[in-house]
Amino acid sequence: METAAEPDELVETRALRRVGQVLPYGGQVPVPYGGGYEEQDGYEAQAPHETYDTHDTYASNDPYSAPSAGPDAYAPVPAPARHSSHRRRRPAPPPPRLPHDEHTQAAPDPLPAENSLPAGNSLLARNPLPARNPLPAGNLRRLVPQALVVAFLAGGTSAFVANDKAVELSVDGVPRTMHTFADNVAELLADEGVTVGAHDIIAPAPGAELASGDEVVVRYGRPLLLTLDGHRRQVWTTARTVDGALRQLGVRAEGAFLSVSRSSPIARHGLALDVRTERAVTFMADGRERTIRTNAATVGEALAQAGITLRGQDATSVARDSFPRDGQTVTVLRITGREEVREEPIPYRAVTTRDASLFKGTEVVDRQGRQGARRVTYELRTVNGVRQKPRRLHDEIVREPVTQRVRVGTKEMPASVAGADGLNWSGLAACESGGRPGAVDASGNYGGLYQFDTGTWQSLGGSGRPQDAPASEQTFRAKKLYVQRGASPWPHCGRRLTG
Repeated sequence: METAAEPDELVETRALRRVGQVLPYGGQVPVPYGGGYEEQDGYEAQAPHETYDTHDTYASNDPYSAPSAGPDAYAPVPAPARHSSHRRRRPAPPPPRLPHDEHTQAAPDPLPAENSLPAGNSLLARNPLPARNPLPAGNLRRLVPQALVVAFLAGGTSAFVANDKAVELSVDGVPRTMHTFADNVAELLADEGVTVGAHDIIAPAPGAELASGDEVVVRYGRPLLLTLDGHRRQVWTTARTVDGALRQLGVRAEGAFLSVSRSSPIARHGLALDVRTERAVTFMADGRERTIRTNAATVGEALAQAGITLRGQDATSVARDSFPRDGQTVTVLRITGREEVREEPIPYRAVTTRDASLFKGTEVVDRQGRQGARRVTYELRTVNGVRQKPRRLHDEIVREPVTQRVRVGTKEMPASVAGADGLNWSGLAACESGGRPGAVDASGNYGGLYQFDTGTWQSLGGSGRPQDAPASEQTFRAKKLYVQRGASPWPHCGRRLTG
């Protein structure tokens, strides 16, 4: 029974397997049974110049009627029927002559029979595959180097394609697509000449590996001198506009005052921005409470927005030039007042010096001190109807005080006075002054325990006034007077000395 003709593709594939030639990427495949070179991807290859060698085994132009190379060679196989839509194959070029083939022709290696199939394949067993002509030895030696070169080129092309990556690089919002051989983000930025600083953002991280289709984003940092609700500070932002910076910093811009437009760009060297957010401020005035929302810069400006007018000495509980805070309560003070002048004394000071001519305990006032006077102006006012403590406005000195000068004795008091000891001096003192050292009579001429007049006192060595001396000194001076004049200086009380 005749065997059905096989398709051309099956015949070509089996022939390639016999010689070990499998070429990638649509390379040219030698066809062992007469045709020219045909590409695997279906596009017809250009046939080389057709030359024929009379020494070649297949010198005939008819690839299906070549003479047998030996007794074991396969018989020619009739060309299978081809569909009218298939392209006609070009004749194969003859193999080149080699030096050692000058006079001899090598017989092609016999191919194994292809109708030896596994027992289980009954379909192929009933329809055995026809045998094909073997490849000549010269063709095989020619195809092996070509296959090695093609494999090397295919491997290099694969490595080149694998290392080439298509990535998108966006620098400060400007994207561009490029091909690169960089292994990671840092190498890509270095190749493209993109320098970054401490305040810049890189995504992914510089050490991240690159793959085809990745997107690398670089955003430059910009210094922003921000004054937010009266507090000034410098911050960094990667936003390119004022609006983006406010969102990035979390600043509420609704109802806020901005020193520049929200759409203004921020240059690389930075920008100064003043922001006053909207705040709720409560005013207490004239028994009423008013709450407004404002972005005013001062309390006085917010006060005017609330429709409150200050008159005369009226004031507020906080300074009018201060910054109004969110939730702050400001009280308006209605003030009325007048000025009052008062004269106040200025106390004098005393200066004391030591005197060795005076007995211990004796003090002599050389100059009596005198108080000065000061005229002071006070403000008397009422706040919201309540009288306040007088406030001192200014003062002036009307009279300067006079300093008091005092001498203090350091001399030791004598123990006794001969001729006067043993008398009842306490009885005499009780009779004259009631026993009081500082006593002064009604006329002011006599003073002390024994009612000395100033002249007699100083003649006995005393200083100053007798009533200013200590009791012991007064008794000592009285004894000296008794030695000089007896009890006559005390006509009424002198008898007490001996009684």
